[in-house]
Amino acid sequence: MEYTVHHTAVIDEGCVIGKNTRIWHFSHIMSGSFIGNNCNIGQNVVISPLVKIGNNVKIQNNVSVYTGVICEDDVFLGPSVVFTNVINPRSHVNRKDSFLQTVVRKGATIGANATVVCGNDIGMYALVGAGAVITKPVKAYALVVGNPAKQTGWVSENGHKLNFDVDGKAICPETGQVYKLTANEVVRVY
Repeated sequence: MEYTVHHTAVIDEGCVIGKNTRIWHFSHIMSGSFIGNNCNIGQNVVISPLVKIGNNVKIQNNVSVYTGVICEDDVFLGPSVVFTNVINPRSHVNRKDSFLQTVVRKGATIGANATVVCGNDIGMYALVGAGAVITKPVKAYALVVGNPAKQTGWVSENGHKLNFDVDGKAICPETGQVYKLTANEVVRVY
């Protein structure tokens, strides 16, 4: 075994877990799920069947990642983040054939206690504020907060708020990376 599992965690047969991944207390990794290398799965986390988790993903305590969710590399899920996978759940109706996919793109962060309604992707390096409720797709590099979540700005790959000049250019204060804002879309230039 090339990963670490706390003795209280449950790992079902048929999972793939990458090298140097750590799985902590009372977590449950269900059959058919895939977890990449160098991940940290916090306490009391559930990874449902067929979920895909990329490399270097950090999932904090009390998160349930339901079938239909894909987290690309370098994603951060804060404590008690909530995902859904059915748009109109009913206890008496089996809707397993109606799961909607949600993709959390590379480098995105979802803050503590945020809720992501299924079918709404989170863009690359987006930052979802604590307690936000995602009811529509989030653009790459977007900063969104509130219920329902609204975009309030843009962030760099290191999570700093970007201030664009009149030419639509911004520089990350930590890395010096340059970003360009054109037609309400942000791209990293260099």
